[in-house]
Amino acid sequence: MSDKSELLIGWASRDITPERPVLLHGQFHARVSEGVLDPLTVTALAVESVRDGRPYGQAVMASCDYVGISTDLLGAVRERLRERLPEMPLQSVCLSATHTHTGPTNNVADPLTIGSLPPDKGLSPKELGAMENSEYLSFAAGRIADAVVEAWRNRAPGGIGFGLGQAVVGHNRRVSYFSGETRMYGKTDDPEFSHIEGGTDHSVNLLCTWDRATKLTGMVVNVACPSQVSEQLYQVSADYWHDTRVELRRRFGAGLFVLAQCSAAGDQSPHVQVGRPAEERMLKLSGRTQRQDIAVRIADAVSAILPSVEKEIEWQPAFAHRTETLELPVRKLGQEDVEAALAEANRLRLRYEALRKDLEAHPQKGGAPRWYAEITAAYAGMLWNQGVERRFEGQKTQTTQTVEIQVLRLGSVAFAANPFEYYLDFGMQIKARSRAVQTFVVQLAGGGVASYLPTCRATAGRSYGAIPASTPVGPEGGRLLAQRTVELINGLWKE
Repeated sequence: MSDKSELLIGWASRDITPERPVLLHGQFHARVSEGVLDPLTVTALAVESVRDGRPYGQAVMASCDYVGISTDLLGAVRERLRERLPEMPLQSVCLSATHTHTGPTNNVADPLTIGSLPPDKGLSPKELGAMENSEYLSFAAGRIADAVVEAWRNRAPGGIGFGLGQAVVGHNRRVSYFSGETRMYGKTDDPEFSHIEGGTDHSVNLLCTWDRATKLTGMVVNVACPSQVSEQLYQVSADYWHDTRVELRRRFGAGLFVLAQCSAAGDQSPHVQVGRPAEERMLKLSGRTQRQDIAVRIADAVSAILPSVEKEIEWQPAFAHRTETLELPVRKLGQEDVEAALAEANRLRLRYEALRKDLEAHPQKGGAPRWYAEITAAYAGMLWNQGVERRFEGQKTQTTQTVEIQVLRLGSVAFAANPFEYYLDFGMQIKARSRAVQTFVVQLAGGGVASYLPTCRATAGRSYGAIPASTPVGPEGGRLLAQRTVELINGLWKE
């Protein structure tokens, strides 16, 4: 590489906490936020490789405290950037989500992601006292674009370093029984409990940045676990990533930028499935909440490896970035899949109609706190299962689903991003076959509904997260995605 090459690095962040109540995204039932537990943020890292004074390549990674990144949000952000940063290729900007279940909905069109409100019941965000989804989306897109623009304009010569640590954060949440059935969060004290379906990945992937004065400016922290300790709350919250940012800044400086990434973790959660009483006892003895304990574990891992990482800062790392549109085969559905889904849809329809009649007969119930939760859960579940029949009919003409994937090389490190709740096995396949010394897999990146992409053993066990209703793309597509991602990564090393 030319001696005149250098890496330019820029950081920025913005508060994307809603200013009024919003519909929270992450459960079947609608939830109108009842205050803010802690702030939501977007953090952006801009990198540009310059050779002989001329731009060679650029990329921006931005992480948001959401359950996912909708096509609506990605499009709105890129449209703003088209006007404000015409020199920046829009495909170079990658948005990802930490998968907190207590962030606002950022999808306007999909009924399952606008709070699951029955339109024939006359429910709407406004009538429930919440901000319209389109209004929040506009607000958020502006703030996210601001962060990207500021990060780009802040770029200055700097260096990177990377390292690998370990911290127990995620656990496989799919519980298998001797019958061959699997249940998400199933009971493990059942005599029929056999095993936990899949593995875990306790890697803490760390990439740090320094300015020319060798001052630590920020870090990318990547773990294989969604941010959903507090997933049932009715308050806005960034979940354990808020506590982690607080702890990392306490140790390494208040001005530290922390970009959180969720690795392939479609079958993971922070909730332990075996040994829960023991964990609860230890939390009580430590005086920490589960979120705080996770934050300490991550920060301890970072603290342990940072002194080693600092020994090898790269000021002129190799740089390459690729974005590709990939056609993945849709999950092939059979008549038996349709019949099973419609049977469940019919059960939920009857439940919804009974709740609706009861509400009409007793309108005073509409004044009770969270009165809408049960009826919206039934309605959303009904629509969700009915969607299997539509997909069954649609597969006659639409055999693939289009997705955007990205890969980035920074020195000996690779980042690989896709839009799914990608099962951990696929992430491990990518890491194992990548030519990079260290590979950061990033799920829930780019636009699209945050749908699961399960493995063969998961679909055999069925249950939520692996049944047809929750998986537009099946194991075959997951394997093809892993294979193409590896090819793209390794192609960057051939260059």
